Amino acid sequence: MGTSGGSRIVSDRYHCQLGRIHVTGSIVLFGPPGAGKGTQAGRISELTGKPQVSTGDMLRSAVAKGTDLGHEAKTFMEAGLLVPDSIIIGLISERLTNDDAANGVLFDGFPRTIPQAEALAEIVSVEAVISIEVPDESIVERIVGRRMDPETGEIYHIHFKPPPEDISARVVQRKDDTEDTVRSRLAAYHEQTAPLAKWYSEQGLLIRIDGNRPIEDVGNSIASML
Repeated sequence: MGTSGGSRIVSDRYHCQLGRIHVTGSIVLFGPPGAGKGTQAGRISELTGKPQVSTGDMLRSAVAKGTDLGHEAKTFMEAGLLVPDSIIIGLISERLTNDDAANGVLFDGFPRTIPQAEALAEIVSVEAVISIEVPDESIVERIVGRRMDPETGEIYHIHFKPPPEDISARVVQRKDDTEDTVRSRLAAYHEQTAPLAKWYSEQGLLIRIDGNRPIEDVGNSIASML
């Protein structure tokens, strides 16, 4: 392993036996759409015992419960506007008061911008930031090749996990899985979220993970660094 610019880079050859891992403070996980964050987030949560925190889930819960912040958020959501960072940070502050967050949480999909990261740093101690990195062309291949069975919801891939012959005629491509949509999402990611890597690297918190490998290898690399 080596260090460069405050970041920690995992060697492809470094694997470890998985077990419960103790990390003081919270963990931030980010990466481009289709990088496999969802799969790895569940694994990190299990390994560290830290609850996975999604701002989307918190927003829906606050709106459903009719909390003060939920009412504020609902006003913006119904108008088709982005919920202000101040409300998101307020929801996170409330979430951190729960007993299961005493030793930190796993932030999945937040922060997305440097101002959000700066606001988050004011209310919680972040111990590690995991950036799952996958080349754009690999992301496009992953997402554009996905197919869904509308009867079961099962996800297949035309190259990596082809559907069985008896259902191949009915699988469909989801409307958000077109190349134009994927490239638009990637452009937004590079503009808004990718700069977080440099910001966190300068603080010595960034762990860069090569996500263009099998799921098990990516998971083992994350575990070895944590």
